[in-house]
Amino acid sequence: MKTRMLRDIEVSEVGMGCMAFSHGYGKIPPEDYAIEAIRGAFEHGCTFFDTAEIYSPNLAGIGHNEKIVGKALKDVRDQVVIGTKLFVSRMETGLRNDVYRAVRKHLEGSLSRLQTDYADIYYLHRTGSIPVEEVAEAMGRLIDEGLIRGWGLSQVDTDEIARAHAVTPLTAVQNIYSMVERDVEKSVIPFCLENRIGVVPFSPIASGLLSRKITPETRFEKHDDVRNWVPQLSRENIAGNQPIIDLLAQYADLKQATSAQISLAWMLKKYPNVVPIPGSKNKGRIIENLDASLVELRDEEFAALDEALNRCRVYGHRGFTR
Repeated sequence: MKTRMLRDIEVSEVGMGCMAFSHGYGKIPPEDYAIEAIRGAFEHGCTFFDTAEIYSPNLAGIGHNEKIVGKALKDVRDQVVIGTKLFVSRMETGLRNDVYRAVRKHLEGSLSRLQTDYADIYYLHRTGSIPVEEVAEAMGRLIDEGLIRGWGLSQVDTDEIARAHAVTPLTAVQNIYSMVERDVEKSVIPFCLENRIGVVPFSPIASGLLSRKITPETRFEKHDDVRNWVPQLSRENIAGNQPIIDLLAQYADLKQATSAQISLAWMLKKYPNVVPIPGSKNKGRIIENLDASLVELRDEEFAALDEALNRCRVYGHRGFTR
């Protein structure tokens, strides 16, 4: 698979979001299946894997997903890039407001679960009560100590990115981005391009909407399936977004690809610093997503697709949320 740079870290140009093996998309598969799926992705050319301490069934505990990723990749650790994420609050910093100590404590737990002595990219999962400058300073110390290679932020605006980057240069920003969630195109991606910061889109296929496999009749599992709450996936909005699905289908037929692959190839063509991390708990779908790297949109094809997409109205826009 072709590769890209997230600042100074080289990764496969399509990565793998591993959350679905632990929560968010209904019943989780057996651990053995999840480990086989992750290893299969690596064998297929994926070198970039995303997890988080909070990805656990029902969010009842921490570390379930990190443990799976660690087991799957421990034998090829030197050949892969692992990104994980933490939440940290002012309450955790103690009376001395020791942000570094609090962040390091989270990191040590993640490293233990991942069976590694360093993380490639360590993200602040969401900003909160601690200013990003203080987190950036702590991340800089961890980089100096060799415990992380780089760091990132998730679901942030340009102001937060700039403030953090001024303290410790950012490796990547992980925001929602897809054909139906394009807010980051306004200023976040341009700023990141200018400052050599990678952009790692989560939900790049819009929770399956852009795969052409979801219809107004689709019903999601009632237990722990975030798609029940995604506004674009209500029955009315799925129908309203049909012109976008039809547009993708045209290009999928033209390129002998799938609609999901076209949606990923579109963002890969549009921005050189973008590395999407589609997530799935299905082995076949994971390989399909990775093979978006093989889809080449010619300049004229991309221009026509982008122009047509600009004319489409999005129903159920999620907007920027933390």
